[in-house]
Amino acid sequence: MLSGVSPWLISAPMRPRSQHQFSLLQASENHPGLAKLLTQHRDSSARLKAIQPLIPAALRPFVKSGPLEDGAWCLMLTNNTTAAKLRQLLPAFEAQLRVSGLEVSSIRLKVSRPQ
Repeated sequence: MLSGVSPWLISAPMRPRSQHQFSLLQASENHPGLAKLLTQHRDSSARLKAIQPLIPAALRPFVKSGPLEDGAWCLMLTNNTTAAKLRQLLPAFEAQLRVSGLEVSSIRLKVSRPQ
């Protein structure tokens, strides 16, 4: 035994790492379920980016893109005041998305408390 070295620090030789390392993005694109989620996230984010100029600047921090499923898109909001204002803007959002080629069948507003 080496003097002054704890036996717990001596271990078996390490196996070399696989030569095939993947980023999280690459791994998710290669898994069908994760690839679908990634695509939905990108589509949802693109819609939020398209309507962002229509959202009053003071309210933008309270709006996040939510799920996009079967043509229905959800905006996640942090308070009821934001929901009330955005409800008035829904026709403008839908028109902007149509012009941008990102049409949806409906837009839902969901208020959830920030975590």
